[in-house]
Amino acid sequence: MQEKFYLTTAIDYVNGAPHIGHAYEKILADVIVRHKRQLLDNVFFLTGTDEHGIKIQKTAAAKGITPKELCDENFSKFNNAWHELEINYDKIIRTTDVQHTKIVQQIFKKLLENGDIYKHKYTGLYCSGCESFLNPKDLTQDGLCPDHLKKPEEITEENYFFKLSKYKNKLIDYIKSHPDFIKPAYRVNEILNQLENIEDISVSRTKESVQWGIGVPDDDTQTIYVWIDALSNYITAIGYDIENPSEQFKNLWPANVQVIGKDIIKFHSIYWTAILMSLGLPLPKTIYAHGWITIDQSKMSKSLGNVISPHDVLESFNLTKPDAFRYYMASAALNGKDGNYSDEDFKEKVNADLANNVGNLLNRTLNMLVKYFDGEIKEEFITDKNSKIALLAEETKDKIIEKFNICEAAEAANIIISFADSVNKYVTDTAPWTLAKEEKMTECGQVLYNVLEAMRFIAIMIYPYCPNIAADILTQLNEEINFKYSKLIWGGLRQGKITEKEKIKPVFLRLDSEFASDKKKG
Repeated sequence: MQEKFYLTTAIDYVNGAPHIGHAYEKILADVIVRHKRQLLDNVFFLTGTDEHGIKIQKTAAAKGITPKELCDENFSKFNNAWHELEINYDKIIRTTDVQHTKIVQQIFKKLLENGDIYKHKYTGLYCSGCESFLNPKDLTQDGLCPDHLKKPEEITEENYFFKLSKYKNKLIDYIKSHPDFIKPAYRVNEILNQLENIEDISVSRTKESVQWGIGVPDDDTQTIYVWIDALSNYITAIGYDIENPSEQFKNLWPANVQVIGKDIIKFHSIYWTAILMSLGLPLPKTIYAHGWITIDQSKMSKSLGNVISPHDVLESFNLTKPDAFRYYMASAALNGKDGNYSDEDFKEKVNADLANNVGNLLNRTLNMLVKYFDGEIKEEFITDKNSKIALLAEETKDKIIEKFNICEAAEAANIIISFADSVNKYVTDTAPWTLAKEEKMTECGQVLYNVLEAMRFIAIMIYPYCPNIAADILTQLNEEINFKYSKLIWGGLRQGKITEKEKIKPVFLRLDSEFASDKKKG
């Protein structure tokens, strides 16, 4: 069978507009997917929006519109943001989609038939921010929700419950025997500890509490709750049907990677996994939990007034293309840790890495090729694949593949920039300008060839982060726009005249450049 790769993100709750925390996850996922497309043909990328629940119901009522009107309005904001950031998804699902509604009800009935759902009267502590019942031991010392710092409300309801406790030992055994299931690996003990005291979970709310949602089949007093509604999107979006699953579902499931925030890892690695076990479906290969993005070292908060939209960043720096922001966000946090955004750090990092390092390296090398050889690569310039810089390029490619295999996009970005650093050092050490002065023209031409061939490698490797900059690099090298890793064979840079003086332009202007201040950045 043809190797496939299926990646999902968490679906965003459309109670408001997207901020850079949402953008971070989507960019991270998109970078991973673009890399996989460089290696495979059968790749599918799913994202979406979560559109049910009490918060949407209340917000819509306060605005004097229907919940669906609010969802439509905010869905457009999210979708527009992803287009602006060039998030190249294959499908964006909405939990208000008719097909999703139908299959969620199917799933509920199947779990009920399996004996894994029962009705039960329950008194619990409910956090409206989490839209979740909380265990008293998970609260702060002051009895507050640790995420929203508000006291949960004590609620008594008769709801349907899923027998999560039934799957406790099976889940523990699975996690221990599948080391790639939860990434980063340091999250595993956190999940195993949570499983020790796991209890059955409510999978419905009364219609009196929540009207806006998918109704429980054959019970018009209850609304299906988020754990079955939202989590099921990963299979409903690709054609899951209990009686007749689609060919697409058979081809794609199980997901290779499910990218989610660290705050919802419990729901994905425990709740979602148990639901899949009950349905008799294979589990995702990897659930990857990323950290949060802080703003100037502070957690984003409406009350602090530090919530930033991705559009605001692009607009404030006059960026007409999202490459710089994509690169910065995807490299913001190592190994699932928290990352931080600040305007100053953004400017410094993209100037250093994209303008000074990568961009300047290409620009000055092409100018030397024009100066010394009229922009021509001669046959005697082409170097052996066993040259030192060729071997380093091959080693860099292999390291990047290894990092992406474990979802470490930030680490992969650092490896690319480290390679560019090495190539810059190579230019300094070999001093092609001195070779030209000494009339060692073949040696000079070989140095320039090595640098430009290394730039071709850099263009292909940096493409997932900076698709437009990567295309501009290949264009300036007079190469076809093809980012497949099959092109990463040393010696691929074509000989002959590849450029002229007037064709050499900066692929990325420094953000503090006078030329970049007139809406020309990016």
